[in-house]
Amino acid sequence: MNMANALLILETALLCGQQALNLRDMATLFQDALAEDEIRALLAQLETEWQAKGIELVQVATGWRFQSRPDMREYLDRLHPEKPPRYTRATLETLAIIAYRQPVTRGDMEDIRGVTINSLLLKQLEDRGWVEVIGHREAPGRPALFATTKQFLDDLGLSSLGDLPPLEAMGQANVEMLADAVASASPHAELLLAPPDAAIDDAEPATEELALNAPQEAPESDRADPASPA
Repeated sequence: MNMANALLILETALLCGQQALNLRDMATLFQDALAEDEIRALLAQLETEWQAKGIELVQVATGWRFQSRPDMREYLDRLHPEKPPRYTRATLETLAIIAYRQPVTRGDMEDIRGVTINSLLLKQLEDRGWVEVIGHREAPGRPALFATTKQFLDDLGLSSLGDLPPLEAMGQANVEMLADAVASASPHAELLLAPPDAAIDDAEPATEELALNAPQEAPESDRADPASPA
């Protein structure tokens, strides 16, 4: 296959696609006429060609996609002034605990944050498609185990959880620092955090520190029903 033509086809598919394309999708696009290393070479070429433009080619959890650069956001917002949902500090802290310590139960999260977690907070994250129940811990009541999803990675523009700031570099950190780390990992971090008085929150701000490198054990405070009201 002519590689110049293949580059044009791949660029068109990525620009017109509503979702990220993975390597299998791209192989199908060329009816398996191109090897994986040839497709990767085309992706690298496209990434270089779009470096000086307002749109960039990025790899996220589910594949590759074109998206606007962060510094274009303020201009694009003028065309679409409606704002996406933002999240309270409590929500972001809970999301950060799940991202860094998954799989975790609601009891784990409450032990780390030092407060009771509002059940609506977890539902909000589930409804957004950022966290999901992936099983149940073999403990009294079989509490649900929560983990992040590929949608979470895609929405934050990450290809894997490894793109989050490394725990070793943070040392002993409290949950507020973890929340900041999750937010800063997103190219559109300013879209994540709501004003202090917005939407769902829980009791008091967390004050306990999180020992990030400590081995995980089933906490005594696991709840039998993770969805019960706070």
